[in-house]
Amino acid sequence: MTVIAGAVAAVICAVLTVGILAGVRGHVADHRREQATTAALRLAYQIRGGNVPAELDARRHIVLQVLDERRAVVAATPEALHGPPLASIVPEVSSVYASKTLCPPAGLHGCMSVVAFRVYEPGGDWTVYAAADRTPWYVSASLFTFLVCVSLLATLLAGLWAWRTVDHALAPVDAIRAELTEITARRSGHRVPVPENRDEVRLLAEAANATLDRLDAALERQRSFTSDASHDLRSPIAAARAQLEEALMYPDEVDWPRTGRTVLQSLDRLQAIVTDLLELARLDAGKWAEAEPVDLGALVTIELARTERSKRVVTHLQEGVTVNGDRLRLVRLLTNLLDNAERHAEERVDISVRREDGVAVLEVLDDGVGIAPADREIVFQRFARLRDGRAKDANGTGLGLPIAHEIARSHGGELTIEDSARGARFVMRIPYGPGPRRGDDGGS
Repeated sequence: MTVIAGAVAAVICAVLTVGILAGVRGHVADHRREQATTAALRLAYQIRGGNVPAELDARRHIVLQVLDERRAVVAATPEALHGPPLASIVPEVSSVYASKTLCPPAGLHGCMSVVAFRVYEPGGDWTVYAAADRTPWYVSASLFTFLVCVSLLATLLAGLWAWRTVDHALAPVDAIRAELTEITARRSGHRVPVPENRDEVRLLAEAANATLDRLDAALERQRSFTSDASHDLRSPIAAARAQLEEALMYPDEVDWPRTGRTVLQSLDRLQAIVTDLLELARLDAGKWAEAEPVDLGALVTIELARTERSKRVVTHLQEGVTVNGDRLRLVRLLTNLLDNAERHAEERVDISVRREDGVAVLEVLDDGVGIAPADREIVFQRFARLRDGRAKDANGTGLGLPIAHEIARSHGGELTIEDSARGARFVMRIPYGPGPRRGDDGGS
């Protein structure tokens, strides 16, 4: 491609050179002809005054010659004074002017534009010739050819230099491309080479490596998530299978209603895990219902009236705290936070809704033992369960808080655990205007 571009540039350069030289050549020729005409007219005026010297002066590149009625040279510039008449052209009787290009005029060299004027004299008409160089040296054919060749050579050299420079500059790009073709889901640890030069290619390589780092982290999270999901799904299935196999071995000694209830509990846990996994998959895919205004205070009131809680729930609700979002998912977030708080609270759970610095705030606080600062990020990881949580609810899925965290992020907000005098204090902050962020990457 570089060579083709150089060839095109060379052709364009040659065409421009031809156009420029042709224009200059025509302009110079017209100017010389005008100079010759002016000199001839001035000489004709001198002839009428009767004061014409034998040897005439003229501009450089202009030759003058005066012929009498017998076409004898009576005055001329030095190069034509002792020579023959410059031309045989004579203006018509009805005209005083004629012109012609001669290559060359008599006694001279090179092509010249010759103009002739008829001057009236009592003894007979005289003729004044003025000849001017038609093509000066700087627009001659040889110079034109030389300039075109130089232009083509310069363009070719520039093209070769550009090709070498571009080829050298793109060599790292080819290495990056080759390395990227080796990267697959199974071989994701590769990184592209980073050139030493501080240029755009280096920035490209660094950006590619940063992207690969994020992809590797996402793949590792996916593998970890798949492993954890498989383990948590296998546990209730294995428990139900063991219970059924044991019952089938001793069918007459088994309390079938009790066995059925036990298997049903395992299936309930399995269903809860699958439901949470589907919800996370929808969150990761960015699938949303239409956004609508949601009053957080009204949402809390309706949800508390719909369900019964084993712990006392105290509300602190500010009116008119409205966000734009998916109502069902915000209900799911609130439910997950309430379930977690109820599981760890001693006696009381506090729910607050308020405005704060341009955002809507939903806060759920329990009076339990709380969460250590070192564990505040761990609880938002999928399938992560702290020892205290496992002790209080062995059937939990470990997905409730991660789902709540993803719902908050997908609404343009955040869910964090903040300091409190006692218990765990979960705080969700969502900006007032924006609705759900469709196409969110869903990363944890």
